[in-house]
Amino acid sequence: MIDESREPPAVETAPPGPVPAPQPVQIPPLPAVDAILADGSERRLSPAFVPFQRAVGWIFSAVVSFVALIAALTGWLSGELARWATLLLAPAWLAVTIAVAWFCHVWPTYEYRWTSYRLDDEGIEIRSGVVWRVITNVPRSRVQHIDVSQGPLERSYGLGRLVIFTAGTHHSRVELPGLDYAVAFALRNHLLPRGSDDAI
Repeated sequence: MIDESREPPAVETAPPGPVPAPQPVQIPPLPAVDAILADGSERRLSPAFVPFQRAVGWIFSAVVSFVALIAALTGWLSGELARWATLLLAPAWLAVTIAVAWFCHVWPTYEYRWTSYRLDDEGIEIRSGVVWRVITNVPRSRVQHIDVSQGPLERSYGLGRLVIFTAGTHHSRVELPGLDYAVAFALRNHLLPRGSDDAI
């Protein structure tokens, strides 16, 4: 027979310890960069821009090659093409793949060679274009705000993209890709309108 009048034995519990304070998120500092010299001299993009563009090109080439292969297989399986046309499908797919891959490998070198910028106290001048040359002048007085963006692939190469928004409708958005991430931030800080804290 169970004696229900007995109290259950007391369970000893340790007093609750202090709750640890949440640790702040550690944001790594930007790499050190020399002060931006606004002397009007011509400056190039980061050398990492070429391998970055080639990596983008290889991804693009793989997508184009896959789509071309699917189109070739569809045409071959449909049976609606002439025999001579079906024999050309494989060489045509191979030629397209090689041509796109070659272009994506070579073009970044020319794009890097023909892209530069000049910075002075008045603003920035961007020169770009391989076949059609474009010179864009952005006066500091027309800058509304500036962004520094960085995609996942750009992050792996330490690159950033300077995006300048200006007043007006023509060239209201000007981009300068292929910069070192720290350099992009230094350019941003230099181009911000002086005496204004809300242009960010």
